[in-house]
Amino acid sequence: MNEKEKLLLSFIEENPFMTQQELSERSGISRSAVAGYISNLVRQGKILGRAYVIPKRNGITCIGGANIDRKMQLLGEMIPETSNPATTEQTSGGVARNVAENLGRLGKSTNLITVVGEDTEGSWLMEQTKTFADVSGSQRLVNESTGAYSAVLDEKGELLFALADMNIYESVDIGFIERRWGLIASSEMVLLDTNFPEDVLKYIIRRCQSEGVPLAVIPVSAPKVKKLPPSLEGVSWFICNKGEAEMYLDMTIETEGDYFKAAKDLTMRGAERAVITRGDQGLIYYTTYKEATAILPPKVEVKDVTGAGDALVAGILFGYLKGSDTDGACRIGVICSSITLQSRHTVAPTLNESKLQQEFSLYY
Repeated sequence: MNEKEKLLLSFIEENPFMTQQELSERSGISRSAVAGYISNLVRQGKILGRAYVIPKRNGITCIGGANIDRKMQLLGEMIPETSNPATTEQTSGGVARNVAENLGRLGKSTNLITVVGEDTEGSWLMEQTKTFADVSGSQRLVNESTGAYSAVLDEKGELLFALADMNIYESVDIGFIERRWGLIASSEMVLLDTNFPEDVLKYIIRRCQSEGVPLAVIPVSAPKVKKLPPSLEGVSWFICNKGEAEMYLDMTIETEGDYFKAAKDLTMRGAERAVITRGDQGLIYYTTYKEATAILPPKVEVKDVTGAGDALVAGILFGYLKGSDTDGACRIGVICSSITLQSRHTVAPTLNESKLQQEFSLYY
């Protein structure tokens, strides 16, 4: 094989369903030349035609947002209509991206499919992320700004309010997903957040269902949960907070009984397992197998709540794919969340499998 054939073969091994046009765009080789090299590889017995290589189930593919997180934390009680002393910090963010990094830190093979701008922020974000996740399925977009999330926290680290510029995700269409379906279909599980347009979310959910690809869905926010279809058929895990559950189900949650009713309603809509988080009260879950439990978190010193929910999701999926049952997976998620709460970082740099095992044995 010559060098160009080796390059094309490496791309095909990553994504057996990559088209010749995609190979051309990625390699910088003309479409006609790609066709010639593919023919040579077939004659050499290096590939066997479309799909060129039999894909294997490999890791978790996280689809959705990757943002720049800017956090400002007040140094004292907030006084309206004046300047308030605060500290500032910029970190990597985005729900799908955060979950991918958490999983990578836990030692799980992870892919990230997202879009960022062809700007300084996008370059920085991909550079920060590629240590923990394969970002080759992501795309840089010209004339678009990388998504940005700006949060204001009180002196205790609790969120006061946040602003989000996520206009870049409106440029994602079904074709973008189709071109990456080989990667998605070869995953052990897919994690989908609700940053992308409604038709794209529906397409991913329905196609995962039809092809038997396990799928976890996390709403990004209460407003964005309305992008999801009424039916959750094909969703293995639906993990949300109180506000998101209320918005999606058009109900008010006040009592513990309301939480369980809401989670049951989510399974009635098709989700196999429904988890609703409750802040410092932990979470509850309900499954189609009639399992239902409330799990309380350990008491820890909270430094920053940002990213705790994403760590919880990563922990749940990590535990589940390691063979834990619903209860065990949720408890692993709670511990990952508590580790993150004790860090000022959106993704705790101390999180790894050893730390998780240590903390889990202390509390459970």
